Amino acid sequence: MAGTLIAEGLSIDGDITCDEELTVQGSLRGKLTSTDQVNVIAPGVIEADLSAHSVSISGQVTGDITATARVDLQSGGRLIGDVKAARLTIADGASFKGNVDMDV
Repeated sequence: MAGTLIAEGLSIDGDITCDEELTVQGSLRGKLTSTDQVNVIAPGVIEADLSAHSVSISGQVTGDITATARVDLQSGGRLIGDVKAARLTIADGASFKGNVDMDV
């Protein structure tokens, strides 16, 4: 796996800035900024505003997301927050509560 992994069982409180792909299977609370892909994989939990090139969620995110490319909410994924992205996909079985702004 390329990039950085926040593994299951690891909890981070604070702001993270990343220039490579980031995968979250643990928990993160604070603010996340990445110039690359962010993957939130179950049982991963993010309670933070998130800014990235693209975001894929099969875990849980509570916070606003800004993506320069796309946000993919996978089956089983849960998102509570507003999304600002050029493209948004929501798979069957995903949960989303918030607003969408596609005027990027």
